[in-house]
Amino acid sequence: MNVSAAIIDQRVTALVEELRDRAKQELKLSGDDAKLRSVAFVFLCVRTLLDLDTDDAFDCLVEGGQDFGVDAIHISEERDGEFVVTLFQGKYSKSLDAGSGFPATGLEKLARAVRYLFDPDTLLTTINTRLSTRVEEVRSLIRDGIIPQVRVIACNNGRTWESNGAEVIRVANFGDQVTWEYVNHDDLVKILQATKPVDDRLQLTGKALVEDMNFSRVLVGRVSVEEIHALISKHGDRLLERNIRRYLGLRGNRVNEGIQATLRSEEERSRFYFYNNGITLTCDKFSHNALQSGDFQVQVENMQIINGGQTCMTIYRTLEMYGPASGSFGPASVLLRLYQLPSHDSDLVQRITYATNSQNPVDLRDLRANDERQRRLELDIEQLGYTYRRKRTDHSTRPTDITSGAAAQAVLAVWRRRPHQAKFFSREHFGKLYDLTFSADLSGAQVIVAVLLYRVAENRRRRPRETDPNYVRYASAFIAMQMGRRLLSKLGRPAKIDHRALAQAQSEIEANGDAYFEAALGDIECALKDLYGDREISLQQLAATFRRGDLINRLEAIATI
Repeated sequence: MNVSAAIIDQRVTALVEELRDRAKQELKLSGDDAKLRSVAFVFLCVRTLLDLDTDDAFDCLVEGGQDFGVDAIHISEERDGEFVVTLFQGKYSKSLDAGSGFPATGLEKLARAVRYLFDPDTLLTTINTRLSTRVEEVRSLIRDGIIPQVRVIACNNGRTWESNGAEVIRVANFGDQVTWEYVNHDDLVKILQATKPVDDRLQLTGKALVEDMNFSRVLVGRVSVEEIHALISKHGDRLLERNIRRYLGLRGNRVNEGIQATLRSEEERSRFYFYNNGITLTCDKFSHNALQSGDFQVQVENMQIINGGQTCMTIYRTLEMYGPASGSFGPASVLLRLYQLPSHDSDLVQRITYATNSQNPVDLRDLRANDERQRRLELDIEQLGYTYRRKRTDHSTRPTDITSGAAAQAVLAVWRRRPHQAKFFSREHFGKLYDLTFSADLSGAQVIVAVLLYRVAENRRRRPRETDPNYVRYASAFIAMQMGRRLLSKLGRPAKIDHRALAQAQSEIEANGDAYFEAALGDIECALKDLYGDREISLQQLAATFRRGDLINRLEAIATI
């Protein structure tokens, strides 16, 4: 028995029970445990590798037959005219000896999926509804001129694909636009162990500056890219717990592509130090032989990369891919800042991380977690009988839990009247849209009501009725906005809801939530008819319509009638 495989099997077993009812309702799966274990394994891979919460990870699942061999699909937001689509296929074995290789036939199915799913002119007749909904969303983006970068991930609890699998990938010949990755139980365990402290030695190159300041210690020096490669090889994502877990990848990311191009150039790699912003690490303690003049070996306890994670991962991937063929990377080095911070100032790491992360766009939700407004909302919402999770956690949420991400999405849609930004601009919820979303006068009661309304719309999106129109799968944020308008009108509050009206609002949503939803559907129907007339609207058109927010002005007009 393989120990890592056994650890993952325990996780999968727990997830089978957690997801059983939901898989039956939303994926239309039978109670077959073998199938449920396969679904649970894919869910675990999606949640872990993409660092998603439970609902978002489950939404990615498209299992259920007629799926082109795709078990899950995730679509990123558009950035610089490009977006990333991640396709998952999982193969889960009952045996825990980790001896089964990933079959080449699975890769052949994935290659066919890439070939057909991303061509907007290809008619797909035998495809399940969950996958079709996502595919048409992808195709609408492509028709708008946004370029997809495709990431194909093959997952199992055994060995990687062998030579025939590599031949399938070579023959597919998709070029740089499609990358193929393999993940197994060992990779998952490494990521799940990310909270385990990393203690190791760092070999510096040349001179270094060490200084004590404000009850902290600072080391500024230089480290070779080969040392970075060795560090990531040994510890992987455990070094990035305080950084951004989701590596942005090489393809379609201009900063990371530039890093790789510099490293691959024999002429330019010696200048890498001058082109890169460097990396920043924090630690509990570091020590070195101060009697040396340079080339220090630094012993570091509980080190974490808080800035430069993208640089480190790109260095690692580049040396893995091209190291043997490109000769020595020795001339390439990078600036290193190592901070030994006081244990009594727990917020300092967050503030440093926020201040230094500017080289690549980042998800700022964790970095805003200690913001005064988030702390105030936590206290306000707690007094109203709910729990506000301003920091991410691996634990499943309860009905009385409200995550900061869910709050941002709901408030932006319901009260700020920006449903398209609520649904499709999540990377900016804690960035450019933060002050608008979490304004100083936002109350805990407003957050709770917005989330309750948004949940009604989202639950219907995930489990639509047979009589529901196709746009329900794309319009949940718009529907929630209209439900909010109608609720305010019912309560006789044209502006805001506060704690005094919370109980009445909760009772109204609980008793008449479905009625508000149906009324909002009528609003959407009228707005669509005003926009398109009586002609049939394709899924691609619907996806584009709700992504761009074409209906907002028409819905505003309906609200005034």
